Amino acid sequence: MLIPAVQDGLERLLRASLPLPTEQGDVVFDAPTSTWSATVNRLTVNLFLYDVARSGQPARMDAPVRHTDGTVVRRRFPLPMVELSFLVSAWAGSTRDEHQLLGDVLTRLLAHPTVPAEHAPAALESSVQLAVATDERNRPRDLWTSLGGQVRASFTLVTTVAADAYPWRDAPTAVAGVETRLSRRMPEHR
Repeated sequence: MLIPAVQDGLERLLRASLPLPTEQGDVVFDAPTSTWSATVNRLTVNLFLYDVARSGQPARMDAPVRHTDGTVVRRRFPLPMVELSFLVSAWAGSTRDEHQLLGDVLTRLLAHPTVPAEHAPAALESSVQLAVATDERNRPRDLWTSLGGQVRASFTLVTTVAADAYPWRDAPTAVAGVETRLSRRMPEHR
């Protein structure tokens, strides 16, 4: 559920901020192979997921949650942070149009450090952080070559999100107070 939820949030963000209505263009997550590119016949923003890795960010511990019935649930372990790396490219009728669309996508994503709440998928309990990676880290040129396509203008988008890896569990009952009791000690008999 994690990866499709992140993809849904990215698509909603791009469709709203570009804007790119469904009747005008596509936001897809397909591998941009030469076979795939031959089928593209309208404006398309492609976000190809090519790498999934544990993030260097520390795991995130969720705060306990109190339900309306008074029960409290918590996670036993912190949630690991995961990075999803997408190769982002634009497809249009001409190179100029592709560069314009790619530039628009880049500026819209740079304007948001996270997927805004109104576009964030309900399935995720974590924010989705957005960052553009450097070319040296992920080498898009190598990706294009391995996909069998021609090198084209693109950039790498890295999303970082907490992986919902551990279930919520009932928390132990909270201690309401501590009572002390004194008792008389009987003398020892020898």
